[in-house]
Amino acid sequence: MRAAFPQAEARVQRFYAMQEYHLGWRDLELQPAHEDPGKLLRPQLAMLACQAVGGDVAQALPLAAGIQLIHDFSLIHDDIEDNSDTRRGRVTLWKQWGLAQGINAGDGMFVIAHLALHRLAEAGVAAPLVLEVLRRFDHTILHICEGQFLDISFEGNLGISEDDYLAMIARKTAVLVESAAELGALVGGADEATVKVLGTFGLSLGLAFQMQDDVLGIWGDPAITGKPRAADLYRRKVSLPVVHALRHGPGREELARLYRQQELSDAEVNRVLALLDEAGARAYTEGVAAHHHHAALAALDAVQPGASPEASAALQHLRTMAERLLGRQN
Repeated sequence: MRAAFPQAEARVQRFYAMQEYHLGWRDLELQPAHEDPGKLLRPQLAMLACQAVGGDVAQALPLAAGIQLIHDFSLIHDDIEDNSDTRRGRVTLWKQWGLAQGINAGDGMFVIAHLALHRLAEAGVAAPLVLEVLRRFDHTILHICEGQFLDISFEGNLGISEDDYLAMIARKTAVLVESAAELGALVGGADEATVKVLGTFGLSLGLAFQMQDDVLGIWGDPAITGKPRAADLYRRKVSLPVVHALRHGPGREELARLYRQQELSDAEVNRVLALLDEAGARAYTEGVAAHHHHAALAALDAVQPGASPEASAALQHLRTMAERLLGRQN
């Protein structure tokens, strides 16, 4: 990731330093730091998928860097669009340096993500394959933007269906997990059938991952998640548990009335929690997450690893990662 950043002259160094702040490489004074970079799930999946099909994991490093950088680009803009003050326990980039600089820094990281992928050629990946990776990568980014469009469009819409919600999170969240596994396999030299199966694994895993986030956003332990209690309810976020309760809960009319308010008091949030419990919203969401989790593991079972011991170990590592994601607490 660092290698993708250009050498900058002094007058524009702060432009890149602000991006490095977002990545956890600098503090608020833009001095070198080592802050939380996030889970780095997606780049790990890209490298492991490459290795699992018998590829050279070193060739997947530029891809892994690009995948993480495009994820972080989306988070910079997501923070702006959600009016978020904090990310990973720190003030957000746009909140610290202003809206205009935030947008511009996100745009810069979008380009740097592509520059990272161009380094695949330097890692020995054939030019036609690099172009195919870039083509699929851009399709993924477009899907992410579609997902963000749906997410923004759905704000305050209490009539969305579960299918609407799934269509949104498939684009906004799961598609990049799908792309990480799919493109890792592609760089590793897998045939198209294997690439598709690993993409299915990633998509199903991404859906389960987001649904677990939905659970944590309401019922997560603040001491573990680092987020306020019932944070998604105070934001009146229409996540899957809420969608389910609004359509099937015995108190759906009361829930809708509370969710239409501009703000919720602590007592009202407690009432929303009770209404979600009455609707069995947590158990339902966890059940749907488990369904997609099982689908991810089933797809992984269909992958034949490369001939080396390292390939078999990488495939097992993918399974271990997937198994740990369901039921995670942060």
